[in-house]
Amino acid sequence: MKEQDTIAAIATGTSDAGIGIIRISGGQAFEAAAKLFRTPGGRSNPADFAPNSIHFGYIVEKGEIIDEVLLTVMKAPHSYTTEDTVEINTHGGVFVMNRVLQLVLQSGVRLAEPGEFTKRAFLGGRIDLSRAEAVMDLISSQSEFARKTAVAQLEGSVSESVRTLREKILYEIAFIESALDDPENFSLEGYPEKLRGICSDLLKEMKDLIEKSGRSQSLRRGIRTVIAGKPNAGKSSLLNRLVGRDRAIVTEIAGTTRDILEETARIGEVLLCITDTAGIHETDDRIEQIGIERAVRALDEAELILFVADSSEELTTEDQMVVRKIATLAEKRGKADPVQCIAIRNKTDLGEKVTQQDMVRLFEAEGISAEHLSCSMTTGEGLDKLENKISELFRLGEILEKNEVFLANARQTRAMQDAADAIAMTMESIDRGMSEDFFSIDLMNAYQSLGTIIGEAVEDDLVEEIFSNFCLGK
Repeated sequence: MKEQDTIAAIATGTSDAGIGIIRISGGQAFEAAAKLFRTPGGRSNPADFAPNSIHFGYIVEKGEIIDEVLLTVMKAPHSYTTEDTVEINTHGGVFVMNRVLQLVLQSGVRLAEPGEFTKRAFLGGRIDLSRAEAVMDLISSQSEFARKTAVAQLEGSVSESVRTLREKILYEIAFIESALDDPENFSLEGYPEKLRGICSDLLKEMKDLIEKSGRSQSLRRGIRTVIAGKPNAGKSSLLNRLVGRDRAIVTEIAGTTRDILEETARIGEVLLCITDTAGIHETDDRIEQIGIERAVRALDEAELILFVADSSEELTTEDQMVVRKIATLAEKRGKADPVQCIAIRNKTDLGEKVTQQDMVRLFEAEGISAEHLSCSMTTGEGLDKLENKISELFRLGEILEKNEVFLANARQTRAMQDAADAIAMTMESIDRGMSEDFFSIDLMNAYQSLGTIIGEAVEDDLVEEIFSNFCLGK
């Protein structure tokens, strides 16, 4: 079986660096390393070395020194994978690392699949599935929020919450089964009403986790942000300011941007996935029309809209057109899926013909509210206020301070929703006066759905799919 093979891979980035690490894990890890490694004193077998020790020496092929290395020895079960593990710290050149890896593979070891080291940690019982997913989340994190939530999950925040929920459900399942098997010693009189109260509390807790996690996932992956406004308002200049480089062409000619541009920017502790759009206005130009259509589609998917107006000129019908489209989007989304909007008066260095009150009236006329501030993309004035405003809108400081528990991804959220649905069905069965054995069926479904989050009662195909998304060597 694949799980019994000894595996190896480069565990560091495949680029020139100070060091590189080749990781070997499995029952033959020490034997494979012994064929290649020599200390200056002639010792070679890692099995003879103390656990959790590091040794200076050489990788040797047919008497020739290939590289000067440090060899780290970890003995089962006290390793990342719970197996015997050797890590060879080589010099970090791409050629050198691959040369050493090829020698390792020639010693009877196979190349690890993506995520296979972490998969073995899961199969070995060192971590559950939610913690395994946190490993990849930590590697791919691009903001302080993403890093902090990944570390919390790696330390067991999700596991603990899920296990607590499962224990409460399992207790009720056990009570029902005991009462049905031994009615003389376990009475079910008044129990449905009691169970309904317990289920109500469970459902509230699950829904709270789902709701919070929905908000957090946008903060982890990056808030979908669209820069919108009429032509030549300064949208592309704002994009360039946010990303810190000249990503978009900027000229005094209206309609320079005809297609959408996408970029990622870190604003303080917030990650934005930004789309700069073509100026929205009436035009007979077919190419511009296509760009405007794409701009409108981008607005439909936005979580944050940065509306840019030229404060050096009076507001126009084109400004009204953009705000009207934002209002239509807000109405379509409703309170369940609100879109945040910040109205920016740009070009304040050229004089202000548009006041904040003018902007407020523009939005109020369409029945929507927005945060308002003034900026100059030329001087950079006001951009610090924009950063603070974004953090306030998405409550980042409050969320980081509270150390709340968040489900990490759509898979975990879907499993939690399945569990919540099963609890709701239990309550429905109680309300309909059904017998207690029906309660235990729905409760067991909730118990099993929660189990898939941490890797209990999970299909092998799902495990393979999850770990296939990991990087090679982890």
